[in-house]
Amino acid sequence: MKSPHVLIISPALAEANNGNWQTAWRWSRMLRPVFRTSIASQWQGEHADVMLALHARKSAPSALAFAQAQGADHVAVVLTGTDLYRDIQTDASAQAALQAAGQLVVLQECGPDALPAALRPKARVIFQSTPRRVPLTKTSRHLRAVMVGHLRDEKDPLTYLRAAARLVSRPDIHLDHIGDALEPALGQAAAQAAASYTRYRWLGGLPHNQALSRIQRAHVLVHASKMEGGAHVILEAVQCGTAVLASRIDGNVGMLGPDYAGYFALGDDVALAALLQRCCDDAGFLSLLRRQCEARSHLFEPRREQALLRELVSALAAA
Repeated sequence: MKSPHVLIISPALAEANNGNWQTAWRWSRMLRPVFRTSIASQWQGEHADVMLALHARKSAPSALAFAQAQGADHVAVVLTGTDLYRDIQTDASAQAALQAAGQLVVLQECGPDALPAALRPKARVIFQSTPRRVPLTKTSRHLRAVMVGHLRDEKDPLTYLRAAARLVSRPDIHLDHIGDALEPALGQAAAQAAASYTRYRWLGGLPHNQALSRIQRAHVLVHASKMEGGAHVILEAVQCGTAVLASRIDGNVGMLGPDYAGYFALGDDVALAALLQRCCDDAGFLSLLRRQCEARSHLFEPRREQALLRELVSALAAA
């Protein structure tokens, strides 16, 4: 008897190499050999027993058509940050996809709260994962911070740049910035900051292994986003022993927990600069952040993600 076939719908495929593709590829491997898997950008009528549709708005046509043809109980829609905190409030196709799906998947523990109350019983939390890594040696000469993410409005790189301007009198705090300029105006702002502030470097887009190495060597990762479904870069920092400073938004609180000490208000460069100075000047505070991150690390283990994912797909296939 053939194992069930799982079709993963991802708006972006391998050439894009973005978060949706990385999730689709990782899940396809985690489901094997128990399930047969394939990845496509849209459903074109091919046979599948289960559909996992990444991104409610972008994958809505595929999710709706598959639910009508195969039954809603065989479809799970996976919600991103723009889904949870923007699209499902205003976009009719995203709203229809949520109604049509048998299961909804969110990637951090605050995610269900963003859903309409009537849909929350369909929601499952599945944290994304990455293997634990041995922390690399961090310099004792200065504090190094790194922000990782393509330069676009949702990631709020301007807060990081304004914090850099506030730290010009602190030669012992270095700020690296990794990511391509998806919005030209933000690229211009980063280039200007790099020319103006000696300790700020915009490194542009880097291959994933190089970006990860810089996260491992940094003392803190800064994540200033306006909206997140469950940022992979946060769990990468946690899994390699690097503390996190993050905007206090639901997507980040759902990753790091409500009592985490390293939050700053969204857009508050004054608070971010103060936290960076505290990390540099107060070794006890930096140690506290590391301990709090370590306490969350079990959530981001690959075996945990795989078990929850296979449980979801088994339920969908059995329906």
